[in-house]
Amino acid sequence: MTTPQGSREFIEEQIRILRENPGCANSHNNLGVHLMERGRYDEAIECFENAILNSGRMFEACVNLGYIYFKLGDLEKVVAANKKALQIEPRYARGYANMGFAYLQMSMADEAIEALEKAIELNPEMAQAWSNLINAYLQKDDVEKAIEAGEKLVQFAPGFALGQNNLAFAYYVNEDYEKAIMCVDRALELGFGVHPQFLENLAPYRSK
Repeated sequence: MTTPQGSREFIEEQIRILRENPGCANSHNNLGVHLMERGRYDEAIECFENAILNSGRMFEACVNLGYIYFKLGDLEKVVAANKKALQIEPRYARGYANMGFAYLQMSMADEAIEALEKAIELNPEMAQAWSNLINAYLQKDDVEKAIEAGEKLVQFAPGFALGQNNLAFAYYVNEDYEKAIMCVDRALELGFGVHPQFLENLAPYRSK
C-alpha cells in the first residue's frame, strides 16, 4: 500500500485507530509504509514487525521489511523477510527472486540458483531473475549453464540491457569472444553502462 505524500489526515487516522486498537495490523503496516517512504527505516521496521506480530497473514509487511533490509544492506534479513512472505504466499515469485539476489551477494551460489529457478518457474518471464541466474551459475563456475540461461533470457527479452551484458560476460569467460562482443555492443546500444575494464578486455578481439 502507498500513502499519498503529506497525507496528515490519513496518518492521524491510523494513530487514532492504534490508540483504540493497538493490535490493528493494517494500521501498523500503513504507518510503516508512511515512515519507509520518508527514509525513517528504524521506525518503519518496528511498525512492520508489529503488523506481522498481530496478523499471521500480513504479507505486505514482510515484503516491506525485505525492501528496507535490502536498502540497509542486511542480506540475511532480506532472506528471512522474504521467506516469511513466502510462508504466507507461496507463489510470490518476486520473493524467491529477492532471496536469490541476496544469496548471490553473499556468494551462496547453490542457494541462489535454487531460489532463482523457483522464481522463474512461477514467472518464466522475470528478466531480472534470469539475469541473476547467469551470475549465479558463473559464481559456481558452471559457464555452460550460465550461457544457457542467458540465451533463454535474450530470446524473450532482447531489449533487457543487463541481460545482454551478463550473457556477454558468460561468453567471454567461455572464450567465445565474437558472441561476447555482439552482446556487449547490444548492451551499449541499449544504453547500459558496461564496465570499462570489460570493454578493454574485449578490445583485442575486435576486428581491425
